[in-house]
Amino acid sequence: MSDILLDIPDQIESRRLIIRSPLPGDGAVVHAGVVATLEQLRAWPASLPWAMFEPSLEASETFCRQSRIDFLARKGLPMLLFLKEGGHFAGACGLHDLDWKHKRAEIGYWCHREWQGQGLIGEAVQTLCDFSQHQLGLRRIACLADEQNLASRRVAERADFRLEGILRNERIAPDDSLRDTALYARTN
Repeated sequence: MSDILLDIPDQIESRRLIIRSPLPGDGAVVHAGVVATLEQLRAWPASLPWAMFEPSLEASETFCRQSRIDFLARKGLPMLLFLKEGGHFAGACGLHDLDWKHKRAEIGYWCHREWQGQGLIGEAVQTLCDFSQHQLGLRRIACLADEQNLASRRVAERADFRLEGILRNERIAPDDSLRDTALYARTN
């Protein structure tokens, strides 16, 4: 069966979150969340190079629309996180570099500054990984975190990812410094 024919719901839910595909018109809320969180995101320039420059509202809307296209084409499963209570935008969590033939992907995530420290990203990662492995048949999901980003690494560990190794000098930050990457994977 062609990847595009895979029946994947536009949204899934966890205890506190609605986890859904970006839609046209989501750019404003994503833009506001990124701008509010830029200081925290910029701490990890090699992992989040897109956060080195403040996006325009148009760029955020373009991101949402392209993410929707990628979702529909089954090239990735980019998802936005909204609190069930109050509907506030809480961040993003998604699967990238999907390889349907080999049943694997990479996961990425970030949390809006206002909602950090509440376990929402861990909840989203756990929910998206459980769904992807049990409903979509993915056998391997990798997580690449800056070795020094302990919060991101804790999210992976709490979501049943196992450290496979440290990739030395794996990324180059915008200041040309070399960064090490912790490679985690969750497998069936």
